[in-house]
Amino acid sequence: ELVIPPSGPAPHQAPSRSPAMFQTLLPARCLLPRALALLPRRGLSGPGPAAGRRMPLGQRVAVVAAAGTAVGAAWLYLREEKARRQRERRLTELRTLALGQGDFQLLDQAGRRRCKADFRGQWVLLYFGFTHCPDVCPEELEKLSRAVELLDQEPGLPPVQPLFITVDPERDDVAAMRRYVQDFHPRLLGLTGSPEEVRAVSSAYRVYASTGPKDEDGDYIVDHTIIIYLLSPDGLFLDYYGRSKTDAQIAQSVRRHMETYEPLLD
Repeated sequence: ELVIPPSGPAPHQAPSRSPAMFQTLLPARCLLPRALALLPRRGLSGPGPAAGRRMPLGQRVAVVAAAGTAVGAAWLYLREEKARRQRERRLTELRTLALGQGDFQLLDQAGRRRCKADFRGQWVLLYFGFTHCPDVCPEELEKLSRAVELLDQEPGLPPVQPLFITVDPERDDVAAMRRYVQDFHPRLLGLTGSPEEVRAVSSAYRVYASTGPKDEDGDYIVDHTIIIYLLSPDGLFLDYYGRSKTDAQIAQSVRRHMETYEPLLD
């Protein structure tokens, strides 16, 4: 009798599987530990031939120190170069603005001749007005004086020189300026001059001034720019303050300029 064996596996008998089949079916994360186990152990633990050729600790410290010094020197150079370029750009901007450029020749309330170079090296708050002004000029000069007083109260800050230049030289002679400035800060200087001299300095700071019509008493009002200028020790225009600025805000701004000031002129 011919017996035909069954085509499938015998009951309760698992099919035979080779180790290669198991490796094919296992995921990569399971094979990784086996792969690592086959790597040479010399590179993972224990000193190898390269360890004996390491640079001594002292030399390594010296190399690191030298590299740090080089990086620090490069950083300082870049910082100084950036500051130099910023100063040059700022100076170019101020010169392009062309406010207060050139010199002036005026008389103070004592009759002494004053020029712009006299105030070189000083911080200056400058205001243009006239002694017959009924309200705005006294208010602005009071505000300027209070700002200077606030700055005087802070130790370590250089003194600020307050200046008042008339836009009405016809009436504001030396005697009139002397009487007028007595009501404000004791350091306030009042400057006047000929119409041509006053016109020149007003034009240098782009101050608008226009004399109004005279009344029956011969009195008149001068319409003019209402601005307080801040000048640096270089004699350059740095900032300005309109009527909306308070004395405290002006003092705070001047203080900030003093703290960040770097000379722009040699």
